[in-house]
Amino acid sequence: MAHIVRSAGNSPSPRWDGHAKGSTAYARILAGLSFAGVATFAQLYSTQAVLPILASDLQVRAADAALTISLATVGLAATVIPWSFLADRIGRVRAMAWGISIATVLGLLVPLSTSFGMLLALRLLEGMALGGIPAIAIAYLNEEVTKAHAALAAGSYVAGTTLGGLAGRLVAGPAGELWGWRAAALAVSVLATLAAVAFLILVPKAQGFVTAPAAGLRGAFRTLGGHLRNVRLLVLYGQAFLMMGGFVAVYNYLGFRLSGEPFGLPGTLISLIFLAYLSGTVTSRWSAGLTLRFGRRTVLLAGLALSTAGLALTLTQSLALILAGLVVFTGGFFAAHSIGAGWTGALASTGRAQGASLYNLAYYLGSSIIGWAGGLVFQSLGWNALAAAVMVLACLTTAAVAVVHPGKEHAGA
Repeated sequence: MAHIVRSAGNSPSPRWDGHAKGSTAYARILAGLSFAGVATFAQLYSTQAVLPILASDLQVRAADAALTISLATVGLAATVIPWSFLADRIGRVRAMAWGISIATVLGLLVPLSTSFGMLLALRLLEGMALGGIPAIAIAYLNEEVTKAHAALAAGSYVAGTTLGGLAGRLVAGPAGELWGWRAAALAVSVLATLAAVAFLILVPKAQGFVTAPAAGLRGAFRTLGGHLRNVRLLVLYGQAFLMMGGFVAVYNYLGFRLSGEPFGLPGTLISLIFLAYLSGTVTSRWSAGLTLRFGRRTVLLAGLALSTAGLALTLTQSLALILAGLVVFTGGFFAAHSIGAGWTGALASTGRAQGASLYNLAYYLGSSIIGWAGGLVFQSLGWNALAAAVMVLACLTTAAVAVVHPGKEHAGA
């Protein structure tokens, strides 16, 4: 949606259509948000690569150790909507800067935790601070980039988030194996701090943002209610909840499976499974480009089918097939996620930050609830039961998308 920006004299300037692909500002936006993705997702999942080590050191169960992930994502989910309203008042860039700065300070305190309870509390607060990034980033993209390239820009941002998640896990794994989970958390926090500084330097000042008047609590509920009555948005929110929940469950507990019999892999080698994220880096950007030819619906359904097929391969006892399946599963998931996240911003023509925030709320609630509950399934019934449950969630998502979204719709629609 184009906006009217105002000059210093408060008179309307020409219609703002956004930065075009190839411009310096477009490149700075994508680079800056990529660093924001690194800072956000390296911190958010910083303990995932060392969950078996953390569980052993603190003498807690697998599902309890996974709370260090779930509480961080609960904190993020709880604050994405308040952050979106704050961003409407103070600006997208300022809100993201506040969130990323607070989160990095809290992240540096995590290794100093003196008890498991303190660790969980800090992780919760860290997630709450990180709530100021994901939804606002999508709203910022849709306001600052031309409509023709909005889907591609969103895919590029999601690609940056995959690199962030990968970098955090690859740093944490070896550090945790050598020096323990505290050293792993510190190393990730230092990485996130450097990425946050790069974001603050690179991200350009917003030109498409117009300060929204304070609507009050009633106005806020009216805006959110409008999105929740949109069945097409509801399906995308459902996709975010179910697929992200399944995705986090797979990565939370696959490490436990590979550390046990018959594989018996050490922590450093297990951390390398997160290299599968590189497939998501590729597919999130690639799938966004494919929407120009085939439409969002088709590409989204293909991503869901790909993730289901990949997960089926992990049911075998072959390590090579399990790893290949993880690569396919991850690529399919991020292809679907990049389409869903970008599509939300396009469908929510008003209250865009809140529309994206509801997507992220569903996304991280799924991460928190299903990511934790998957541990109960894994502990009771084993890996095959967990993988089968996630495949069922993917099939339900596919059916909902196929029924609700029109068959012929392209990115520019």
